[in-house]
Amino acid sequence: MNKLSPTDLYSLEEYHRIRADFRAQVIEHKRNRQLPIGPNATLYFEDRLTMQYQVQEMLRIERIFEKEGIEEELDAYNPLIPDGQNWKATFMVEFPDPDQRRVELAKLAGIENLVWVQVAGYERVYAIADEDLDRGSAEKTSAVHFMRFELSAKMIAALRGGATLAAGIHHPFYDYQVEPVSAATTQALLGDLS
Repeated sequence: MNKLSPTDLYSLEEYHRIRADFRAQVIEHKRNRQLPIGPNATLYFEDRLTMQYQVQEMLRIERIFEKEGIEEELDAYNPLIPDGQNWKATFMVEFPDPDQRRVELAKLAGIENLVWVQVAGYERVYAIADEDLDRGSAEKTSAVHFMRFELSAKMIAALRGGATLAAGIHHPFYDYQVEPVSAATTQALLGDLS
């Protein structure tokens, strides 16, 4: 997949002018790119458009317009764009109450290494989590993780041929799976694969 470059981005002025329409486009695009697994965990699959939106928002919030600052944002977010052989996702463990969240994150230590996807007929593919920095410890996990799922050419071909997709988490305190993943989500994710 093509990484973002400065020429792919809108100036702050142009982004201000189109922001509402661009945001609506991205929200619609993201609808089939999120996958709840159980009641408190969701995979948000990223791609070039979702990362462009993230970069544009960061540039807007921080009022960044200088080349060096733009390059720093691109360096931070480009690694979250799939390369055609994988899916990349933001994984969120979601408990609205802060006290409950603290307790649950302690119980869920290591959950980031137990998230998987599976193409029918193939072995589970476990997430490679937090390549940029470690977000968990033996005592607790973080509420947010960045993940990569590497797929073989045979798995990709099977999905293109109509194989179903499943996903899940197999943790002693959080054991859920989605089988099959909806056709709409599977179709959206196929767009990330070459």
